[in-house]
Order: sequence, then structure tokens, then C-alpha cells
Amino acid sequence: MLNEFKAFALRGNVVDLAIGVIIGAAFGKIIESLVADVIMPIVGAITGGLDFSNYYTGLSSAVTASSLIEAKKQGAVLAWGNFLTVSVNFMIIAFILLSSPSFCFSLCARSTP
Repeated sequence: MLNEFKAFALRGNVVDLAIGVIIGAAFGKIIESLVADVIMPIVGAITGGLDFSNYYTGLSSAVTASSLIEAKKQGAVLAWGNFLTVSVNFMIIAFILLSSPSFCFSLCARSTP
């Protein structure tokens, strides 16, 4: 059984998949930083200094805090600002993933004589 697992784990497809997952996780962190540290501050500056990460709607009358972290301690909240930020992350990742194959194909087409 150990030999079967070793043969499975060391096949090229499994190793390639593992490398892809690790690179994908690192890429996700880069995009998360791009959105949180570059794009959302620019959007906040354009909209008058809004910080979308702290936008929420309290779902009970007990929620009176001014920050999302404190509001979550007080009760249920709908953290729509955080959802907006995560949605921007997703859109950027989706755009890059959709455009990268065509970019790679165009590079391959230029390099072949």
C-alpha cells in the first residue's frame, strides 16, 4: 500500500498540481495585497476617504459599535464592505486567469519561426 501511494504521489500530474496550488496560494496573497493596499485606498480617496472594510449593517439593535470588529462582538452583522473588497479580489483574479492563456499563446506564437 505504501508503494502504491508513493507511485501515486510522485506521478507528474500530482506534483504539478501541488506546485500549482502553492503558486496559486501565493498569487492570491499578492492579489489580496494589491486590492487592500493599492486599489481600495485609491477608491476610498476618490469617494472621500471611505474605508470599505468597516462598512456593515447591524442585524440586531444591540450592535452599536463604530468598527466591524467591535460590532461582531456585539452581535450579528452583515459585513457588506468586506464582501465588496473580496469581490474586487475575485474580479482581478478572474480577469488575470482569463487573460493569461491568451497572453501565453501570443508569446508562443511570436517565438516560433
